[in-house]
Amino acid sequence: MSVAVATTIEKIFNATLMLEMLRGKRMLFVGDSLNRGQYVSLVCLLHRAIPESSKSMETFDSLTVFRAKDYNATIEFYWAPFLAESNSDDAVVHRVTDRIVRGTAIEKHAKFWKGADVVVFNTYLWWMTGQKMKILQNSFEDQNKDIKEMETEDAYGMVLNAVAKWVENNMDPKSSRAFFVTMSPTHTQSKDWGDKSDGNCYNQTNPIKDLSYWGPGTSKGLMRVIGEVFSASKVPVGVVNITQLSEYRKDAHTQIYKKQWNPLTPEQIANPKSYADCTHWCLPGLQDTWNELLYAKLFFP
Repeated sequence: MSVAVATTIEKIFNATLMLEMLRGKRMLFVGDSLNRGQYVSLVCLLHRAIPESSKSMETFDSLTVFRAKDYNATIEFYWAPFLAESNSDDAVVHRVTDRIVRGTAIEKHAKFWKGADVVVFNTYLWWMTGQKMKILQNSFEDQNKDIKEMETEDAYGMVLNAVAKWVENNMDPKSSRAFFVTMSPTHTQSKDWGDKSDGNCYNQTNPIKDLSYWGPGTSKGLMRVIGEVFSASKVPVGVVNITQLSEYRKDAHTQIYKKQWNPLTPEQIANPKSYADCTHWCLPGLQDTWNELLYAKLFFP
């Protein structure tokens, strides 16, 4: 077998190898529901290699912990949709229309990140509220809140810089690794990919074939900010670029096959397109590919 072929085979996702590499370590995903989906994908990929009696999964408010007991390893998810403190921080009740971020205040969340050997960050979906973002200057506990508006790209960069600074101050590149997963696309209007049926991701069964496709819901400006911030970080932050490959997968969303938090109305039931989820992804599915990319960057940089 040639060296090139052997190296390629090694990079194919191997649950047992990953668990062995994580022995005695703590791996933590931090971010929103897309990041949680990637976390669940990874747990599903790994748990088949672990005896039933040697694994557990528990949730403590914003923190969910999967334990691989024989490996003394944990894979965890922490809910922080903006990474910085916000009015959407409740892990259960967070559907807030008027979203507010408390500047660069990340310590409320970051105290739960300390000690992790591998941290996988993401934040994007919750920033898509328009060209401006509301930034709180003081505390959410203050009766009179000092709020100013910032350009979304500037506010996004401000928070990502705070995260990069935290990584520099709290993670040793000799023994720990940090990653940032890029934007996850949506497919809410079929006209975006040339389908004039006035649909969305509902009933889509084939990917987009146009390799240059880039949906209007994915911000190239925020993508540029990600590159600028983490390329300048003093401690390496590996960028896992899942955006372009995910743009093609209009067929991979949960559509109508997801837990409904509120009872569907007769009108919705009669029109499945109206309640199709074109943001989140089916499992198994696309997010397994995200984890294969993460696996390669983590163990074969």
